[in-house]
Amino acid sequence: MDKLVLDVETSNSFADVGGERNLRDLKVSFIGIYSYNKNAYFGFHENQIQDAAEFLQRAGLIIGFALNRFDIPVLEKYFSFNLSAIPRLDMLAEFEMTTGKRIGLNALAKANLGLEKTHASGLEAITLYREGKFEELKAYCLNDVKLTKELYEFVKREGHLAFADRLSGEMIKVPLNWQELDLPATLF
Repeated sequence: MDKLVLDVETSNSFADVGGERNLRDLKVSFIGIYSYNKNAYFGFHENQIQDAAEFLQRAGLIIGFALNRFDIPVLEKYFSFNLSAIPRLDMLAEFEMTTGKRIGLNALAKANLGLEKTHASGLEAITLYREGKFEELKAYCLNDVKLTKELYEFVKREGHLAFADRLSGEMIKVPLNWQELDLPATLF
């Protein structure tokens, strides 16, 4: 089994499909994956989505940021297997359950890693797609995968994530424990 970090970009927005209730109508423009077994990043443009299936079907764990509310529902229609059945760690969902707060990937990356997203918003990824800037779209998505991977590893190593309180600006550490999510390093 492989452990994957996943991020998905779309070619259209909620405004294009009539709101968040029509999430499954979004179309994938790019899938970014980091494979722990292969120790490498992989990218799949919209015409390569089925190539990503090989990775996903071998996954024992999928790690991501907003997986449950975005990436998995958007991807499900593209595959004949049950993507939702694969164990996953949605870092945003875990953080929200612990704190009651919804904090963006960029804010957590800045506070804990001193790193930032390539672009401020996923909406910019749609613009990159529409302008035909596919290499920039790839770089954007794979950077989000890298930030997610590094935050996951930070929590495993340090046992917490910090965030800046909106009112006071004070840094607050949130204890998290993802140590049990290690998988055997079995190669295929």
